[in-house]
Amino acid sequence: MEKYVDLHIHTIYSDSNLSPKELIEYAKKLNLSAVGITDHDTTDGIEEAIKEANKYGIEVVPGIEISAIFNGSSENEVHILGYYIDWQDEELQEKLKLFRKARIERAYKILEKLKLVGINIDVEKIITKNNNSSIGRLHFARLLVEQKRVNSIKEAFDLYLGYGRCAYVPKFMFSVEEAISMILKAKGIPVLAHPYISIYNDNESFKKLIKQGIKGIEVFHSNHHKNVEEELMLIAEKYGLLITGGSDCHGKLDNLEVLLGSIKVPYVYLENLKKYKERCCS
Repeated sequence: MEKYVDLHIHTIYSDSNLSPKELIEYAKKLNLSAVGITDHDTTDGIEEAIKEANKYGIEVVPGIEISAIFNGSSENEVHILGYYIDWQDEELQEKLKLFRKARIERAYKILEKLKLVGINIDVEKIITKNNNSSIGRLHFARLLVEQKRVNSIKEAFDLYLGYGRCAYVPKFMFSVEEAISMILKAKGIPVLAHPYISIYNDNESFKKLIKQGIKGIEVFHSNHHKNVEEELMLIAEKYGLLITGGSDCHGKLDNLEVLLGSIKVPYVYLENLKKYKERCCS
């Protein structure tokens, strides 16, 4: 029987509303063989996920997703996934503290901008919930829906939180080189997340990112149509890049189905990651 994986999942420790335990239980129901825990700027959900996954024989790939400055891409940033990182590495954790501190500072700036348009949000509710310090716009979007200021998360971004909107505040980011260096120093594999969203098929950008240290690209993603997957496959083959994929699940959004497992990523791509890890990152 074909085995499948989902290597791009977020938990309540960043901007999902599902705990690692809940996500692993979903993965079990879907018969997934492995999941990648890739929260934004934090590794706090990995240990809990591993403990739960051990009950069911599901593999957990310890990972992270880091935003990095990249001129010419959407919102002038790209996201770098780090797979098989040493998530307890002290140097990595010190760097991640900078991200989380900056995220809290950004949250208060968003709060002030929302106040200017007559919207009051209790930001402490976000900060204290689940001891979450990896705060993002999605947290604000969910509260705007709860307060019935908007009808959906999409509307929250379209009206207030999206790039260039009245409550938009850019986040603190390292350069691509710094983000990749963080992952490599933690013995991880840096992979470009959802290229279609950020740079699509811009060959010059791919060349630049490869030169900066990218080792793979996320070919399979919930926002990648079949033709996009085919084009990205060709790019991966052309440049000798590893291929990964995942749903980019952020829990339950606007009463839609949870995305976990919605992208059928064959286990062979995880095997290739493992082989690369053993060969180059141990």
